[in-house]
Amino acid sequence: MKKYLVMMALVLLACSVGFVPVTALASDEVAASVTIDMVHINQATAEQFQVLPGVGPALSERIVAYREAQGPFKNVDQLAEVKGIGERKLEKFRAFLVVD
Repeated sequence: MKKYLVMMALVLLACSVGFVPVTALASDEVAASVTIDMVHINQATAEQFQVLPGVGPALSERIVAYREAQGPFKNVDQLAEVKGIGERKLEKFRAFLVVD
């Protein structure tokens, strides 16, 4: 658990100073690391959204369709309005999102 907390602190620090790509542990049980580039939610394609944990082709298409219908996202929390994204799922990839 300590390793996980230290890793999350490092991820947040890296995000706050703008380092890209960000490396984080997939889970505290998994020893392998996963590299995820920051995703700019108002510019990303459906394929680029799929690098986020728990986002597959169908959900990534819904995110892009929502953005095209509603206009640019004003903040990351607005992603919760997309069908299939709840607070729990949003928290899994929040650290990898940028609103531009």
